[in-house]
Amino acid sequence: MMRGHDDQAGFTMMIWIRTHGFTACVLLFVGLFCLGPVLWQAVTSLKPDQDLVRLPPLIPERVTSVHYDRVLLQSSLPRSLANSMVVAASATVTAIVVGAFCAFALARLPIAGKSVILGVALVTSMFPPIAVISPLYLLMREFGLRDTLVAVGLTHAVYSLPLAVWLLTSFFQQLPKELYQAARIDGCTPLQALLTVMLPLARPGLAVAALLVFIYSWNEFMFALTLTASDTTRTAPVAVALFPGLYEIPWGDLAAASLVVTLPVAALALAFQRHIIAGLTAGSVKG
Repeated sequence: MMRGHDDQAGFTMMIWIRTHGFTACVLLFVGLFCLGPVLWQAVTSLKPDQDLVRLPPLIPERVTSVHYDRVLLQSSLPRSLANSMVVAASATVTAIVVGAFCAFALARLPIAGKSVILGVALVTSMFPPIAVISPLYLLMREFGLRDTLVAVGLTHAVYSLPLAVWLLTSFFQQLPKELYQAARIDGCTPLQALLTVMLPLARPGLAVAALLVFIYSWNEFMFALTLTASDTTRTAPVAVALFPGLYEIPWGDLAAASLVVTLPVAALALAFQRHIIAGLTAGSVKG
């Protein structure tokens, strides 16, 4: 009986391998490809300085927190993390507030040339940062905003606004028109209908757009590098890129700093992954 049970289990395993083996191998490869650099950084950040270039062993024999101590206690990275939080939060609030009003107007108000406006917004988002960085730098310098968090936050908000407008327009269009029409019949102005009826229903879409804008602003490098010039205004990605090394590249400190900078957005993405999927799905299916 036991042998027959083992044969049946082996036969079932062979069927599963033939059916799903290729898919499992592809998923494993993709997972290792995506998580491999992160795992390598984690291992490197825990190695003592004298073991950084030793391989094998892959897993360090001795574990140390000295790199995290240097990064968090002896560098300007905590200040840069605070700068990134301020910039990302301000850019997110600005982009979502402006984007919600624009998206509502494009989705529900009788405006001529809606498709043209959306097309222009899409085209503007396709310009690479390097193409606009020089005139943007000159403009910020003329306004006296160079080397300020205002310049970086405003730039991030403007550059991420097309994304917010497109996402929220699609979401507003999927909400039942009857709700907006009923609010108008009850005497609400378009603004009142937006604030009291449409926005509460659009919370999943707002959450998705806000999270995507926040992640973009947190990770953005080119604008932040060009528009800031001191440790007091640099954001976290720029601070990591300019991490000092006196005689050699501090690989352990860089690995620790990279993980510290990555953790906030990774935690947000993991915590709100269900909301992201629900919001994107709700914005793509007729409600």
